[in-house]
Amino acid sequence: MIRTWLLPLSGLFLSLALPAAEPGVRAQFVGGTLPEIKVKSTARLNITGSDELVFTWEKTELRIPYNRVSTLEYGQKVSRRYAAAILISPVLLLSKSHQHFVTLGYEDAGGKQQALVFRVEKGDIRSVLAGLEARSGRRVEYQDDDARKKGQ
Repeated sequence: MIRTWLLPLSGLFLSLALPAAEPGVRAQFVGGTLPEIKVKSTARLNITGSDELVFTWEKTELRIPYNRVSTLEYGQKVSRRYAAAILISPVLLLSKSHQHFVTLGYEDAGGKQQALVFRVEKGDIRSVLAGLEARSGRRVEYQDDDARKKGQ
C-alpha cells in the first residue's frame, strides 16, 4: 500500500534531480572575426537580457551590448539530401535540408568592427530574429526572398 503523503514528497525529489534548462538557444559558430572561437563550436545564444546578448561557448562568455549591434543578416543554405537518398531511399531526393544562418555585426569595446556568423535550429530562427530586431533596434537584412519567407 502506497502512503498518500509519500507521493508529493517523491515528486519533489524527482524535480530536484532534473537539471535546470540553460537560457537561450543552441547555436553553432561557423565563422567570424574572433579567432578565440573555434569554427563549428557548439554555443548558446541568450537574447533574453534587456541590455546585452550573451554568446556562450566552452564555458566562455561574450557579452555584446545591443546598442553596439550594427548589422543583422539572415540567410539559409538549401541542399538536397543525396547521402540519405543513397543510403535509405531515393524518395528522400524530393526533400530538402535547410540550414539557417545569422550574421551579427557589432562594435567591440575597443571600437573595432567584429562579426559573428552562427547557425540556429529551424525551430528557433524566428524567435532569434524577432528578439534581435526588438532588442537592437536594427532591421534584419535577408539574403534573398526564400530567406525572407522563412525568417518572417
